[in-house]
Amino acid sequence: MLTEALTALAAAGGTAVVQAAGTSAWEGFRQAAARWFGRGSEERERVELERLDRSAVELSAMGDSEADRVRTRQGAMWQTRFEQALELLSEVEREQAADQLRALLVAHAPVGGVSAGDGGLAVSGSMEIRADRGAVAGGVIHGGVSMGTPPQPGPELS
Repeated sequence: MLTEALTALAAAGGTAVVQAAGTSAWEGFRQAAARWFGRGSEERERVELERLDRSAVELSAMGDSEADRVRTRQGAMWQTRFEQALELLSEVEREQAADQLRALLVAHAPVGGVSAGDGGLAVSGSMEIRADRGAVAGGVIHGGVSMGTPPQPGPELS
């Protein structure tokens, strides 16, 4: 069983496959991911290249109505592939592979993508949460924050 950190890393790998497909980052990401899965075996690397290509075709062929479903399914499938690959390794090999996967994601995954889980909201840029008329507003913040002027109290609602 993988640690939470390795499961999160595998999830990041699955997300990166979905985000890279169809972008200028795809070719470099695809090659690096196949090498990572291949672990020195040209045959395994070739099989992974074919699997990655099938995913890219499916992701590019989706219509608007099915886009979220296909992305979710492909991301989950690739997360599982990364998890399985890590689970098959000894503890020492697993740590080395995790370091290599982190480096691969930093070097080849598309930059600027944001995502959120069920019930979440992800924003690339700025977002304002405001309460007026004495209402309450809230949000959970991950990353940098800048605050404008504090809200002014509004009239009480009856």
